[in-house]
Order: sequence, then C-alpha cells, then structure tokens
Amino acid sequence: MLLSSLQRTTHIPMIYHRTLLALVAIGCSHTVMAETKPLTADPEAKLSVGINAVMTRSVYDTKDTQVHILPSLFYDNNRVYARGNQIGAYLTKDNNKRISAYAQLNGTPFNPDDAKGNLAQLDERKRSIVVGAEYLHTTPIGGFRIQAAHDVSGNSDGNMGRINYVAKYSRDNFTAYPSVGFEWYDKNYSNYYYGVSEQEAKRSGVDAYQAKQSFRPYVNLSARYEINEHFAGFANQSFTYLPDAQYDSPMVKNRTEAKTTIGLLYNF
Repeated sequence: MLLSSLQRTTHIPMIYHRTLLALVAIGCSHTVMAETKPLTADPEAKLSVGINAVMTRSVYDTKDTQVHILPSLFYDNNRVYARGNQIGAYLTKDNNKRISAYAQLNGTPFNPDDAKGNLAQLDERKRSIVVGAEYLHTTPIGGFRIQAAHDVSGNSDGNMGRINYVAKYSRDNFTAYPSVGFEWYDKNYSNYYYGVSEQEAKRSGVDAYQAKQSFRPYVNLSARYEINEHFAGFANQSFTYLPDAQYDSPMVKNRTEAKTTIGLLYNF
C-alpha cells in the first residue's frame, strides 16, 4: 500500500527538482568557500585496479542469470575519486559532510538475444550515463546520502534520485558497508527500461505499455578484505524491489533484482 501510494503521487517530480536545486545551491555556495580554501590533494592517495564478475538475476523475462566480467578502479585523493563505475570530484568536504559532482553508469540493460518468446523482438535497452550531484552527511550512527542525476546518454533523457543510509563496520583487515534506501525514476527513465512502444508491440505481438514514474526500495552490502599490502578482495550484494509501475511491464518476470559482485584488486 505504501509503495502504491508513493507511486501514484504527483509530487515526486517536484521533490526531485527541489532536491536537485538544493544540491546545486549548496554546491555553489560551498564552491565559493572552496575558492578561498581549496581542497588539498592527498599526495599519498593509492590507486587500486582490478577485475570483477557481476552476476545479475534480472527482473526481465530472460533465459539465464547474466554474468559480466568488468574492470574495477578505486582512487580518492581528496579532490577527485573513482569508485567502481562512478567517477567524481568534490565540491566541498570536511569531517562530517561532503558535496560532489559525479558521472556513472546506471540502468538495467535488456538484451533481446537473451529474452524469451516474443520479447526477443523488442529493442535493446542499454546502460545509461547519468551526471548528477551528491550530498553525504556522516554521523556517529552512519551516513545519510542524497543524490540527483540526469541521463546524458540520450537513451531516456530522464531523471533519477536516490536517498539512502549507509553504515560502516571495520575489524582488522575487513570492512563492510551495509546500506538501505530508495530510488526514484521519472516516467521517461522508467519507460525507456520497462515500457513497450506501439511500434514494438506491432512488430512483436507484445502488449504496448507505458511505464510511469517509480519509487523503489533496495538494500546493499559491500565488503572489502585486505589480503596483503598489494592485494584486496571485495564483494557486493544488492536486492532491488520493483514497484507496480515497473513490475506490470510485459517485459518483467521477477519482482526483485539480485546482483552479486566478486572481485580482486591490486593496490599500487
């Protein structure tokens, strides 16, 4: 009931725009402050590169679990950073808050070659490149993050937002980051990944579908273990629950998307 009511509300787009404007305003004000006191780059920042396997149980009606082998890059020198598929730059940063601008890959790709039945005649849905702003506030009980971004790849020309809570647990060489939150996608973004156009419907026989804006919860757990001075292993597990706006699509079979990542890093 809660998800359905959130999905039907007409105020989410306004929330997104207000959030984005707030982030931009805060970022601009702190950028002015940063001009008088610029962030100092960490000369001892370490670069980590590696490879990881990503296994996805897609929400789409596809044949098998999808497995992709991807490179990994981690770096943070207090001015710019790279974390997995996200790169960014800090606008301001101190002990308990930071504001950054970033770009990253996003979206749930759909490959017709992996689809079942008439879905194999639909168009491909590709990953999108989104550019946005992020505000993170850390407290003794964890961090609270707000993100707002826009698809600049030309796939959907849509917008997205994310609010989450992340905690940190460390012991010896092991560090874990559990998090929970919500993602919002506007109708353009949702319709690109879950909608079926009239042209696709005529060609494939699949029912046409117009996806609306969506508001969906997720949980995530990331962990890293330092094996020795140069090598580290990492893993990530996430679960995302689809609201009716996406689950009602004829492309979708599963209500929950599960993604598992396992990788190995080399620390320079």
